[in-house]
Amino acid sequence: MYTPQPAYPTPAHAAAAQAIVEQLAPHTDAILLLNSCARGKASPDSCLDIGLLLRPEAYAANASALEESWERWHAQTPVFRALKAAGHFAEVHLDVLNGAYAPVERNWTGGPDSFEIEIGNHLVYAHPLWQSDGYWDELRATWLPFYSPELQAERLAMVRKFCLNNLDHIPLYSARGLHFQCLDRLYNAHREFLQALFISRQVYPISYDKWIHEQVVEILGLPQLYDELIDLFQIHDLQSSEIVDKSERLRHLLEAYAPQPQGFSKVGGISMTTPP
Repeated sequence: MYTPQPAYPTPAHAAAAQAIVEQLAPHTDAILLLNSCARGKASPDSCLDIGLLLRPEAYAANASALEESWERWHAQTPVFRALKAAGHFAEVHLDVLNGAYAPVERNWTGGPDSFEIEIGNHLVYAHPLWQSDGYWDELRATWLPFYSPELQAERLAMVRKFCLNNLDHIPLYSARGLHFQCLDRLYNAHREFLQALFISRQVYPISYDKWIHEQVVEILGLPQLYDELIDLFQIHDLQSSEIVDKSERLRHLLEAYAPQPQGFSKVGGISMTTPP
């Protein structure tokens, strides 16, 4: 069982988080420690990621004013200047959240969306620094351990479609000498494979371009797969057919680890425009 333990990398990170709780708790339903600090993975150079959670009605009424108030207070408070001095990128990243999670429309070349990542980072891997009325717990009860099997099948079919679309383009672009476009397509397909992998296992991810070892090895328990993912990007000659071979290998991994859900056609029952 993967159990993240929150930890601050410096006293300055801890002091900044405590100041935020003392100042902003009366204006929120929960204050969440997010990302690397919440999982005990931060370094002195890490930012301090904080989520201010408001119920949707309070978010609609107060989010803009809360963000403006935060910006003014942050600019004039010494504890945040001390945080910036603690590490190269040590600063507060603060987001106001409403807990209204929903898939968004995707484009064909933009890589994976953030639907599962947002739920994972806000509800699974977050650490509550303060709560007022149990809204965070209500959200966890709604979305955990995972969303519905019907949505899972729909999402998996959709993600596979985008992944396969990127892989299908690579041989065509390689034949035209568009080798850097091939690399871009392989990278996006790799991230979409990770999205499909987590969906197929009903586990929420952290990221598709960071903390890959932590997720694939520690959370999913797939060390052999991690080694294969590393090998995908050990490309010795970009202008050869090597990247086409890598795309085929990723296609095999997709079918082995995140196959098409039963009851869905190859397009996943989703109406979409023709891919570029």
